[in-house]
Amino acid sequence: MPAEWQSRLRNLLVALDLKSSGKWFVLSTLIGIVAGLGAITFQLASQSVLHFTLAQVAGYTPREPAGEHSIFPHRERTLSPWLIVAVMAGGGLVSGVIVYTFAPEAEGHGTDAAIESFHQKRGFIRARIPVIKMITSAITIGTGGSGGREGPIAQIGAGFGSFLATQLKLSARDRRIMLAAGMGAGVGSIFRAPLAGALFAAEILYRDADLESDVIVPAAISSIIGYSVFSLFLPADQRFVPLFGSHLNYAVASPAELLPLTVLAFILVLVGIVYIKFFYGTHHQFKKLPIIPHLRPMIGAAAAGCCGMALYYLTGKDERALAVFATGYGTLQSAVEDSGSMGVWLLLAVAVVKIVTTSLTIGSGGSGGVFGPSMVIGGCVGGAVGTFFHELWPDLVPRPEIYAIVGMAGFFAGCAHAPISTIIMVSEMTGDYKLLLPTMWVSTLCFVLGRPWSLYEKQVASRLESPAHRGDFLIDVLEGFVSRMCRSKHGNW
Repeated sequence: MPAEWQSRLRNLLVALDLKSSGKWFVLSTLIGIVAGLGAITFQLASQSVLHFTLAQVAGYTPREPAGEHSIFPHRERTLSPWLIVAVMAGGGLVSGVIVYTFAPEAEGHGTDAAIESFHQKRGFIRARIPVIKMITSAITIGTGGSGGREGPIAQIGAGFGSFLATQLKLSARDRRIMLAAGMGAGVGSIFRAPLAGALFAAEILYRDADLESDVIVPAAISSIIGYSVFSLFLPADQRFVPLFGSHLNYAVASPAELLPLTVLAFILVLVGIVYIKFFYGTHHQFKKLPIIPHLRPMIGAAAAGCCGMALYYLTGKDERALAVFATGYGTLQSAVEDSGSMGVWLLLAVAVVKIVTTSLTIGSGGSGGVFGPSMVIGGCVGGAVGTFFHELWPDLVPRPEIYAIVGMAGFFAGCAHAPISTIIMVSEMTGDYKLLLPTMWVSTLCFVLGRPWSLYEKQVASRLESPAHRGDFLIDVLEGFVSRMCRSKHGNW
């Protein structure tokens, strides 16, 4: 940033009073604009990579969710299944070489890196990391790697927030707040869920039921701005349309349906434990491979491709099984629209193999998020459970699609320890707020039952255990100690 612009912006912040909300309005607006533009750039990059690799070479174009906009026209092509594996391996190789040459911190899912920067690194993120993360994640997801978009986008927003605070020579506390606001802006824009983005930034930092309260207002401003900027990129008829469309209109038929939903919560927790254990187990095994790290993402992507192809042939060449590649949102769209048409076994097979392909793609060092795959896994498990209960008790469970939506929220709430933001995010992504009661019930149960396990290793238990707040609590202790000493010496004064 040029010195002249730094000086002007710093003077503006002084004029607004550094301790007032005016400062945060200006800074959060800037973060939101950059996060929105970053989300647009990432979307264009990943779609371009997908079009010129998977679509052109292998003849496979993943189905998009109802509210998604593709910049390339869809053309029917002959699917070449094993070319998908070759494309994925090539994408893993390119991604691995870029990451481990220029920014090894950009490996993996990204959100953990931002959380670690908040707690352990005074909110500092190297300026090159968001750029490398965006490029490599677009390559990974665009070539079919199983990953989500929230990690890259969150790191782009967080990286700019950290960079801006560093350039303006703000305090470590302000830099942490701007980093978290950038995370919220990125998530709120790419998923078109501004409220959830703000809460996500405050909630994802901790493993227990704790919120970073200082972050909420700046994150809300930046998330709204990022969401608005990203919406301008969409066609006029798709602006402000939820990711999975606005035509969903579901409601729980009876309070008695909370009983099968309770069963769903227990199943989601068990699957979540398997997901977390398998993900990090795969990650640790890849770390032990006696090869240079640049090649590990290629091996992981190729193995993920082979697993996906095995499922494709076992299901009679059902293209919905290919949800185990890329984001998988197209098949998730089918699950929330009519999970019964997919059947229990196909839904469960997609969920299980998605766990494997995500672990191989991201755990090997590939670049991408874990929120998107979690939505697919949870949605498919929920759809399978709902379909099972619908066939068993059709009067009690008339709409199994409800379980797919609730499963999305409950699964990630348990795995990521973020129940509040996840409840809101799934509601915003589906445009359906009538399911808040079952979603809250299942998400709360999953959060409580899944507390010993977390998908984000860098989370700390609470603010009390965060190095970011260690000084704050020390001051409180000293003030209390001095107050008690004064009272004991002079009486009640």
